[in-house]
Amino acid sequence: MKKGIAVAGNMLVDTIYQIDNYPQMGELATIYNGITKATGGAVCNVAVDLAKLDAELPLTTLGVIGNDLNGKFIEQSLSEYKNIDLTQIAHEGTTSFTEVMCENVSKQRTFFHFRGANTSFSEKHIDLNKLNVDIFHIGYILLLDELDKYDNEYGTKMARLLASLQSRGIKTSADVVSDSFDRFKAIVPNSLKHLDYFIINETEAERTTGITLRNGNGIINENLNSALLAINDMGVSEWIVIHAPELGCGMDCTTGEIIKIDSLKLPADYIKGTNGAGDAFCSGILYGAYKGMKLREAIELGIGCAACSLAEPGATEGMKPYEEVIRMYQNMR
Repeated sequence: MKKGIAVAGNMLVDTIYQIDNYPQMGELATIYNGITKATGGAVCNVAVDLAKLDAELPLTTLGVIGNDLNGKFIEQSLSEYKNIDLTQIAHEGTTSFTEVMCENVSKQRTFFHFRGANTSFSEKHIDLNKLNVDIFHIGYILLLDELDKYDNEYGTKMARLLASLQSRGIKTSADVVSDSFDRFKAIVPNSLKHLDYFIINETEAERTTGITLRNGNGIINENLNSALLAINDMGVSEWIVIHAPELGCGMDCTTGEIIKIDSLKLPADYIKGTNGAGDAFCSGILYGAYKGMKLREAIELGIGCAACSLAEPGATEGMKPYEEVIRMYQNMR
């Protein structure tokens, strides 16, 4: 019997500003009307996206927030979804937050992030005996200070946690943030040998492997295969999935099959913001894995979920139920 998905890690509040352009140092940018406040981070984004995809899917959230207004905002927002269990969220310190600057023409985002309570999230906040789920997804490696710390046996505390979960028969999944190459090299590979699913963007794949995936002409398609094979060699056991604006691609590590699917061709005025699109894609992949889909189906769903997210400025506002996402994907491809 299926038991659901746990989503752990970063929880925060995003305040999203629409600006006319991103200024040079010392210059001025105009903020337009339409400032929005929304929950953010892997836990809030992925859990809400999954809850919207399937209102019957049991979801467990694990993270740390403060006893402050932002913490209450997160709890109130997530409590709107009856299938999200909030009982394993801890309360310490000041809730993490991000000021998101979204440039109106390119829709590119710049983040000013206060790490806050997320820095304290660690294995002590995860009671493995209470964790009755099929899949445990955590985000983001490189942005969870305690779990990124060194472990003398596993390399990092994150890797130790993932190994413990796998030993209990729980499938593991992770996402990362786009940090420096040196930090990727030192921290990320330790966890990969304890992951069933690894879901990242092309920048993160490049920094994980050292293989260049983008140049002035766009994505370097022929290098994607090399990156997937390199990550496979690092130990991921089931699916490696890379998303980029141009496509979604992945490798089924159990068969060696590599799949590439073009992104949807969206109308010029369709995109309202890119905040949360990667987490939306991730939610589609996780749902596909949970439901026993083939990797191709899961990537198609991920692309559809990302397209839904792009239709609204907030991270989760645009997500729809599974049947509507698939219908939209089929109509727009």
